[in-house]
Amino acid sequence: MFPYRGYAGKWLYVDLTAGKVEVREYDPELAQGYLGGNGFGTRLLWEHVGPEVDALAPESLLIFATGPLCGTLVPNAGRVEVIAKSPLTGIYGDANAGGFFGPELKFAGWDAIVVRGRSPSPVYLAVQDDRVELRDAGVLWGHTTSETEAAIRRAWDDPQVKTATIGPAGENGVRFASIQMTPQRSAGRCGMGTVMGSKGLKAVAVRGRGPIYVADLARFHELAVELHLRLRANPVFPAVSAYGTPGIVSLMDPLGRFPTKNFQMGSFPEVDKINAEALQNRALVRHLSCFGCPIGCDKLYSLPDGPYAGTSLRSVEYETLNAMGANVWSADLDAILAANRLCDDMGLDTISAGRAIGFAMELWEKEILNLDETGGLALRWGDVDVLLRLLGMIARREGFGNLLAEGMRQAAQVIGRGAEQYAMHVKGMEIAAQDGRAQKSMGLAHATSNRGADHLKAFPVIDETGYPDEARRRYGEECLPEMAQPLAIKHKPFLVKDGEDFGAVVDSVGVCKSGGTFVLAEIYWPDIAAAVEAATGMDMPVKRLKRIGERIYNLQRCYNAVHGITRADDRLPRRFTEEPSPSGNAAGQIVELEPMLEEYYQLREWDPETGWPTAEKLRQLGLEDAIERLDL
Repeated sequence: MFPYRGYAGKWLYVDLTAGKVEVREYDPELAQGYLGGNGFGTRLLWEHVGPEVDALAPESLLIFATGPLCGTLVPNAGRVEVIAKSPLTGIYGDANAGGFFGPELKFAGWDAIVVRGRSPSPVYLAVQDDRVELRDAGVLWGHTTSETEAAIRRAWDDPQVKTATIGPAGENGVRFASIQMTPQRSAGRCGMGTVMGSKGLKAVAVRGRGPIYVADLARFHELAVELHLRLRANPVFPAVSAYGTPGIVSLMDPLGRFPTKNFQMGSFPEVDKINAEALQNRALVRHLSCFGCPIGCDKLYSLPDGPYAGTSLRSVEYETLNAMGANVWSADLDAILAANRLCDDMGLDTISAGRAIGFAMELWEKEILNLDETGGLALRWGDVDVLLRLLGMIARREGFGNLLAEGMRQAAQVIGRGAEQYAMHVKGMEIAAQDGRAQKSMGLAHATSNRGADHLKAFPVIDETGYPDEARRRYGEECLPEMAQPLAIKHKPFLVKDGEDFGAVVDSVGVCKSGGTFVLAEIYWPDIAAAVEAATGMDMPVKRLKRIGERIYNLQRCYNAVHGITRADDRLPRRFTEEPSPSGNAAGQIVELEPMLEEYYQLREWDPETGWPTAEKLRQLGLEDAIERLDL
């Protein structure tokens, strides 16, 4: 019997080439050292998917992994991680999604699903508690994600089935294809849907009716209630609950943090037409939430009239309002919602897709692209018809969309003629709607993230939210003056490192960090340590939990190191380090990256020349096998 509660104690190994499914026991030492979710996937990638394995080769792994808190009573416990080598960046990749799929997998009695191989014909994985089988998906291939989910539910005669599906983008090998999870939640980044499509796997469908046991029920219940009440008592709770992440549109714009025209600016003159108030006035139907979430930042929206009348969708996010709005110089809210729905159905990451189109529009503006190269499309700023047409072309890999489907970095290299300087990416990952010139910690986080440009791995929030009380409680009075200042660089390397380690833990236990920016300002190391201890029965002091987070993050860095990543790759596009922002509070600011990097490497105990963990650091973390592989 598995020694720790909070886990099912077993996972599914699916060999699509052989058409076989095998039940495997969860290794207790893996739980002790890596918790689950993100940590579980990191360890498996390290052991089984080396630099000699192409991201889309049959031998590459695709991992769905939950954690010990997923599906429990603690708030926001509905997250699942999808981990694989990224076909977009060629290095470590993962995507995280909320909703109900992760908890349903736990209720069915499984901690994770690991997929390898390639099916000779399309299939989907059917999981009904302990009954698991591969089923033909030939009739589903080519269909949208919503059509696929509806068809599976009809076939099962069960509206409670939870699915993880790909659309045409994943089938066609778009490098940033997403996996859509019940209900319209996106495991969007890094091209996890691309890996799934390469394996001939159309969907994973799960129905579970089993319990999740915890080690200390009374203590766990008391802690869960306390955390729910603390979140509700937070002064930011009403606004976050009312608006979700779109609520930060109006906060980011005056700070110069709302990327406009491919980061040429950080403020959008027509922001009031696409902010949370405009969205709710135009399309709100009702408030919703993911599993176990007291915040309820999810919403149901529907357009009542106009050219896109009847378009309905859930989970309109800040990032999409920017990527399909200000980023392409559009204040057409209806078109943004139509673009969002199209991406969800086709299985496209809205961030990478929107950034790729914004990048192309700037190249058109700079006269680097012409009609012959775009197939007759004039890529003018604000043209929503072109936006929607290009999204379909990307998903189907048609015409100019075929090039953009390779991702911004590859497209820039193919186009040449100076296009590279307008490609806003780090390590091949398109930068999300966060301008580091307006928040220096975010600039550093983009550069150091293990999956390429990223706002959710370190997720620095203290200087973003301006919570002086929380900064004082966490980091001490002496850090407060600079720590809570977004334009200062002092102490920001510590903020980023701490956030990366904590984020690795959060992504491994199965709870949400982005249900509202304030969540991570309220729930911190002691809370997660106490919850893990009460749920699992492991002895989990904060010091041990911090070591686990550091272990996971360092192993991801080692994985990237064997794939050729060095300090030279921890860099930002020139626009952020040499071109002062013209916007808002960030006017005149650049990202002073080098001094922050120097301090960051010191805090990490990484070699300042290579940007790799030192042998001493890896030995401290119990990663001796990484010392040998990196020849340190």
